[in-house]
Amino acid sequence: MRDYYEILGVPRGCDEAALKASFRKLAMEHHPDRNGGCEDASARFKEINEAYSVLSDPQKRAAYDRFGHAGVNGMNGAGGGAGMHDVHDIFNEVFGDVFGDMFGGRGRRSSGPARGQDLRYDLEITLEQAYAGAEVEITVPSAMTCETCSGSGARPGTSPTTCGSCGGQGRVRATQGFFSIERSCPRCGGTGRLVLDPCDDCHGMGQVRRERRLQVRIPAGVDDGARIRLAGEGDAGARGGPRGDLYIFISVRPHELFERDGLDLLCTVPVPMAVAALGGELEAPCLLGGENCDGECKVIIKVPEGAQTGRTVRVKGRGMPSLRSRERGDLVVELFVETPTRLTSRQKELLREFAGLCGDQQHPKSAGFLGKAKRFWSEVTGTA
Repeated sequence: MRDYYEILGVPRGCDEAALKASFRKLAMEHHPDRNGGCEDASARFKEINEAYSVLSDPQKRAAYDRFGHAGVNGMNGAGGGAGMHDVHDIFNEVFGDVFGDMFGGRGRRSSGPARGQDLRYDLEITLEQAYAGAEVEITVPSAMTCETCSGSGARPGTSPTTCGSCGGQGRVRATQGFFSIERSCPRCGGTGRLVLDPCDDCHGMGQVRRERRLQVRIPAGVDDGARIRLAGEGDAGARGGPRGDLYIFISVRPHELFERDGLDLLCTVPVPMAVAALGGELEAPCLLGGENCDGECKVIIKVPEGAQTGRTVRVKGRGMPSLRSRERGDLVVELFVETPTRLTSRQKELLREFAGLCGDQQHPKSAGFLGKAKRFWSEVTGTA
């Protein structure tokens, strides 16, 4: 006979939490209902239950640790197998919160009012809306309590009757192998009631599908992937139960000018070659809205003399607002030095004259790069 600790895949001396976790995993894997009644799975499932019924009981476990299987013979352990009552208690304890629809215990489902389902709505907004906040109207299809029958599902003037199969309990019990299984009543679907004369509008369901219009407030500073919960705006509950919640998942549409980096906004601005060389001022775009906005959707930035492509200029306080504080990010402007195109003959002549006047001091990076390139070529070719 196999060692109980080996069956459950746990070491001797493991705590109760580790024991229960291993049992839950193995029992779910080898449950007969999940394996099409396979005989090997049923035998393995019975073996797992027998091991757990011993090791989960402190008295039985102590006897097993000291004397092995001989120490638990006659104690509903090895030799006789786990009893019907023991197995049912084990599943109540371990799986009551997971398989309440199959086993009795903590997970028992009432045939009374049930809470409605939560709903998800994917909402795409613009970066401008995320920046300043907005009120957005959405249309959500959801289950509504049928007004004709007030949610009973029965035609007005009639009432649902008690289900004869489960006696109004919503559950039926059957014996399978060495333990009993409790399931939702297949005739009434677990409601405990039967609608013999269904409502014409909801066809006995007690609910109808309708589209509802809701106003959603988008807070300033919301980021891509954020979730907004609207309590009580989900599906209506069955049999007069409370409504579920509506979860709105936010996605921010890519912007043609800006990228977001945390609270900062990044923007690339082309700079004429002359301005980059001599320095000067340029207009850069910014988002309009928010308490720090001066009413203009542009800011003036100073381009330093000799600015190169990739140089950044930071404008304080013109980035995204924070959801949780009064902090605000910056607008980070990356400069892109633009080479002039479609030059006239005179412009080309002036540029050639300018190039002839420039030396290493005007192009230090070019001079440094050429020096490194010459050393590389010398090493490769072996020339001095």
